[in-house]
Amino acid sequence: MDELLKPLTEGNRRALSRAITLVESTRDDHRQRAVALLADLPQRQALRIGLSGTPGVGKSTFIESFGTMLIEQGMRVAVLAVDPSSVRSGGSILGDKTRMETLSRNPKAFIRPTPSSAELGGVARRTRETIRLCEAAGYDVVLIETVGVGQSETLVADMSDLFVLLLAPAGGDELQGVKRGIMEMADLILVNKADGDLLGTARRTVADYAGALRLLRKRPQDPQGFPKAIAVSAATQDGLDKAWQDMRELCDWRREQGFFDSTRADQARQWFMAELRAGLLSQLDHPQIKAQLQKLGDDVAKGALAPGAAATGMLKRLGRVSAE
Repeated sequence: MDELLKPLTEGNRRALSRAITLVESTRDDHRQRAVALLADLPQRQALRIGLSGTPGVGKSTFIESFGTMLIEQGMRVAVLAVDPSSVRSGGSILGDKTRMETLSRNPKAFIRPTPSSAELGGVARRTRETIRLCEAAGYDVVLIETVGVGQSETLVADMSDLFVLLLAPAGGDELQGVKRGIMEMADLILVNKADGDLLGTARRTVADYAGALRLLRKRPQDPQGFPKAIAVSAATQDGLDKAWQDMRELCDWRREQGFFDSTRADQARQWFMAELRAGLLSQLDHPQIKAQLQKLGDDVAKGALAPGAAATGMLKRLGRVSAE
């Protein structure tokens, strides 16, 4: 049994941090240990809430206010914040703990910033594993904050129970709201900064998006009235209790109808396929294959070989190497 397992399942935050570092490691020996640890985790379920929105909409402020409210109601909250990585240096700022100063000091909260490391979809490579570790550590709610880049950030919806989209007042009219992609994936749209001079604007924005949501095809996993848009203010905490009530109502309905378990099963299947694809791509690091890739790439660059033909030939070679 892994030495991290017992303290982790007892809720030790240091053990949780070490376990996350282990699963994020790219070393082969660490990966083998991480796989074994994940296989031994107890089956515990937390409410997984994915949170996305454009930069500057107030995601960190909302999470701090929302997470504090949940803790005051007796829950333990884990926050997985994915920060964008530089395409040049590969570095990330990882400043979420600084922006969530009050929440980060609360012993019932756990905040883990993670670089995206050029992964697409707004989440990190090992976010799924990290969610499982947080559940095993006894956290009741896991908030997954995505990078925040726009319409393509839908991967988080495939690893969460509820997908919440945070928008700013006057962020778009009703036509903007019917855009496919991230808008039709959202279970709940929260128009943040609904306070002060922006209160009236926020209410009009809510009305615009509410009308847009009615134009979207109703999904079988949505009860009457969902998805919906409501106004909130992370700064004044107005509307946060209503948002939490709506989240629980939607989650409870899905449990009663059987959608909750079926969605978790589909997500597990998607996790398997993602791991399989990543494993196949890792074969490209084989020294022999890397040399062949370099030669084929040079031939394509010189115009001596078509890209499609080069790719087909490489795939055939991969099959032979795997068989050997």
